[in-house]
Amino acid sequence: MGLLAQVALVGDTPNLSASELTAVTAALQKQISRDLTQYWELDASINPFVSLDDVPPGYWPIIVRDDINNEAAGIHCDESGQPLALVTFDANWSVTASHEMLEMLVDPFGNHLVAGQSLKTDQARVEYLVEVADPIGDSWYWINDVKVCDFITPRFFDPIASASVQYCYTGALHNPRKLLPNGYITWRDPVGGDWWQQSRFTNGAPTFANLGPLIKNTCGMRSAVDRLAAHRRRKSGKPKVAHAEMIKEEQRRKAGMAAAKRAKAENWRKVIARLRSRR
Repeated sequence: MGLLAQVALVGDTPNLSASELTAVTAALQKQISRDLTQYWELDASINPFVSLDDVPPGYWPIIVRDDINNEAAGIHCDESGQPLALVTFDANWSVTASHEMLEMLVDPFGNHLVAGQSLKTDQARVEYLVEVADPIGDSWYWINDVKVCDFITPRFFDPIASASVQYCYTGALHNPRKLLPNGYITWRDPVGGDWWQQSRFTNGAPTFANLGPLIKNTCGMRSAVDRLAAHRRRKSGKPKVAHAEMIKEEQRRKAGMAAAKRAKAENWRKVIARLRSRR
């Protein structure tokens, strides 16, 4: 393990309650400690803050706001080159916050490359950009009845498939360097110098796009790549759709969790009252 990374989840909107902010932060901390560290060598903590003014120096902020447009969303850098992320507050903001946290922790500066054979048959070995939450697209799972983003493991970049290998945390990917719906993977071809992307933004087969000779900035390649991917996803006209069954399941789980928390709190209150009565 390296140095402990400290992340701040900042609810910079009056529409996000302190209780929801705290609940999502707890789920994200469990995702780090229980899930992410199984596969990626890192150590991190995440804490909730209701205002940017409350965040101590040294934290990497994930800032949740109402007015984040598509071009501004994602991970960027501050004036000192440290990562920060902007997240739109909507019905799936916890998945988006998890997505940005995962990528921020695994590759803080957006420049981690892994060599491998190109997915394009007319190219040789290329350099894949490690973005742990992009190939899995819309895949997510539950932690504490909070939806969090799925992520790839280092074995995702294997040259061939192997039995009993975990290519992403949920197991939804069964082969290396494959994509789930709305997912994408990006690489640089050292021969021509261009960046390329394969995506599943449509219902058909994965498609290739030449992104051109992108210029690295202080945040590495990720911010430019993600901006172009978001633009291509919008042009594909494939929105993220919440199915009725999923909505019902989410409502049921949230109601069950609320009842369980109320019961637990009531038990704690009884214990406190009993202990105080012994004085």
